[in-house]
Amino acid sequence: MDVVAPLPRPAAGDLLDGFSLEMTGKDVAALEAARPAIPDGTRVNVTFLGTEDTELRLAAVRAVRRLGLVPVPHLSARRLRSRAELEAYLSALRDADAADHVFVVGGDPTVPLGPYDDALAVLRSGLLQEYGVRHVGVSGYPEGHPAISEPALWSAIEDKAAVLREEGLAGSVITQFGFDTEPVLAWLEAVRARGVDLPVRVGVPGPAGIRRLLRYAARFGVGTSAGIAKKYGFSLTNLMGTAGPDRFVHTLAERHDPGRHGELGLHFYTFGGIGATSDWAAAFRTGARVPAPAPATA
Repeated sequence: MDVVAPLPRPAAGDLLDGFSLEMTGKDVAALEAARPAIPDGTRVNVTFLGTEDTELRLAAVRAVRRLGLVPVPHLSARRLRSRAELEAYLSALRDADAADHVFVVGGDPTVPLGPYDDALAVLRSGLLQEYGVRHVGVSGYPEGHPAISEPALWSAIEDKAAVLREEGLAGSVITQFGFDTEPVLAWLEAVRARGVDLPVRVGVPGPAGIRRLLRYAARFGVGTSAGIAKKYGFSLTNLMGTAGPDRFVHTLAERHDPGRHGELGLHFYTFGGIGATSDWAAAFRTGARVPAPAPATA
């Protein structure tokens, strides 16, 4: 669809102020190409994939810094083979002037490859502050986790918030992505009721092919019923097109109550590419976009 003339900035555009993006070590060229559409100082999370080595991750981190953006390297607890490996990576990040912000996640391996069972173990290691980390992001799961029980998830986020306070580290939460605002908002209320007051960045999939979105949803246990798909703006019976988060962001903005849900921002999972996500966000923030599509038919 062609972009229409600029519209007044939508209230939902406020949610995109200070949004963050995610990239892998292989996405440097895509980030460079997309840079004109990305606001200066945007946080860019650099993932810690098992298929990428340290040098590739560090090259991505350095590229983010070189481009005038803020690198947020991931630390995948169960992928770390030793305390020495964690120290070496943190030291390299410090040398690259990229250790201020990190995101600590448990990681995919069922059995830890080293001494860190989960993100909390990394937070308690004492190494983050030693190497200059000032802000730590942690994970949140509004729709649960396919391999972790709900009580364990609640305990984990409460414990991580407590450790960050004890260690004097600033923190925030980045949630798993989803297609339905209802579980996100309910989860936010529950988080605040438990005394966790960290700012939350709600995970949002950038524009991408519907088949790809569904593959990631199946992998991470994200709901994709016909009703949810319709609310988000795509149909499960027509998987050939693409879908963007317009309707999700509008609904989240309309229903966000700071008193109940706390401080919110957005974090984009760039499943359809950094360029497509950055262009979408730039257009949406200014109102230079087409109106949200009509509801899809199931």
